[in-house]
Amino acid sequence: MKILFTTSEAVPFCKTGGLGDVCGSLPLELARLGHQPVVILPAFRQALNCGRPVEPTGIRFEVPIGRKMVPGTFLRSSLPGGDVPVYLVHQPQYYDRAELYRENGQDYKDNCERFVFFCRAALEAIPLLGLGTELVHCHDWTSGLVPAYLKTELAGVPPFDSLRSLMTIHNIAYQGNFWHWDMELTGIDWKYFNWRQMEFYGNLSFLKTGISFADALNTVSPRYAQEIQSAPLGCGLEGILQQRHDDLFGIMNGVDYSEWNPEIDSHLNGNNYGANNLAAGKQACKAALQREMGLPEVADQPLIALIGRLADQKGFDLVAQLIPQWVANSNAQWVILGTGEYHYHELFWRLAEQNPEKVAVKLGFANDLAHRIEAGADMFLMPSRYEPCGLNQLYSLKYGTVPVVHATGGLADSITNLTDDSLAAGKANGFSFDTYDVTALADALHRACHTYVNNRPVWDQLVRTGMQQDWSWTHSAHEYLQLYSRTLSGATNAARG
Repeated sequence: MKILFTTSEAVPFCKTGGLGDVCGSLPLELARLGHQPVVILPAFRQALNCGRPVEPTGIRFEVPIGRKMVPGTFLRSSLPGGDVPVYLVHQPQYYDRAELYRENGQDYKDNCERFVFFCRAALEAIPLLGLGTELVHCHDWTSGLVPAYLKTELAGVPPFDSLRSLMTIHNIAYQGNFWHWDMELTGIDWKYFNWRQMEFYGNLSFLKTGISFADALNTVSPRYAQEIQSAPLGCGLEGILQQRHDDLFGIMNGVDYSEWNPEIDSHLNGNNYGANNLAAGKQACKAALQREMGLPEVADQPLIALIGRLADQKGFDLVAQLIPQWVANSNAQWVILGTGEYHYHELFWRLAEQNPEKVAVKLGFANDLAHRIEAGADMFLMPSRYEPCGLNQLYSLKYGTVPVVHATGGLADSITNLTDDSLAAGKANGFSFDTYDVTALADALHRACHTYVNNRPVWDQLVRTGMQQDWSWTHSAHEYLQLYSRTLSGATNAARG
């Protein structure tokens, strides 16, 4: 099967979130299974400077943007660890900038034009590069116009007339909504600017367009696929998603176990471990992390970790209410790694300064430290308000670090709350809470700490259950292949002209 990934992010070229992980990992797994994926993305400055070899193809093109023709070229590279081709759409006027989408907290004013160009260029690449594409796998709003072009101006035009499209929604909160007059830039007939297809509360919406015209849709977890069909998590698009219910699927993201595996993790400085030396390995990593973060080396007190964007969406509004009480009244230690909203920076810095024996904070991000935190912590806290998939809870399972999560999105799909029944069934692998408030969070964390301190046989069973589970990309890739086959078979309710 020949699949074209149209995306604005792919590790190691460029990344701001989970989108980059998916588009850097899933194509490699598909290739290992005998298929022929190709990735195309903008030639952002970050992508050109990522360290991968990039060479010109010598192939030039130009596409209409409104009333003007804009030229571009294709560059060629590949994903590391395989021979999956990566083509970069080179247009320095649009993509040679400090950041991908925004700078100094403000979106680039010409984002609509930049990604109209990208969507048109991605389709131009199919015949110009001889890709022989069968299915276009579009990712998030930046690729949202691709399915529309296939169903409107390219309908009946070879080789596009035989193509099918899949639209993956990684986070529905990011929609690519623009002034309605930007519709002129797309070149698509104004008749499609209506409430069923491209118009969203008076604006042009790239994501709604993709949802309307794609042959099939999916999100990055089954639970999230259900959640976005109603308010508030549908972010205004719940109506069209309800209409397309039969074409909407959920597939969990996977983990690259060549990168996230405590048995071979080079970031652990020799303190590697697996199921056979779990207790000794975890203890060595915990002591090393305590030393690195300036915490007392206490073996029998729970060490709670948080890694991520310090923002309300990630549940830090609940953490901000909870952690001062816990620091005052419990013996637990806390390690926090991340960056985000300034008031959280202030709060955590102050707590760390006042309680250096209990709280250690690093404001920023360091990949190597993230690995050591996963290995050294006893439990990993993810109280996200919503979470399309989440990856850190999956990393934690592999590292024997018990997740404590809000039961939403991919967190609900991957973490089974400890109960008598789930323990007896061998399915319990963490702790979760349903109601998004600080009382429910505190209860889940109390249960986790109580189990850690007072019931080590149960704790050890939770740890081993999590470590034995397979959340690799191999499993996810097989599910995508099933969805690709279904999409190519032709059953669809997608909007047509």
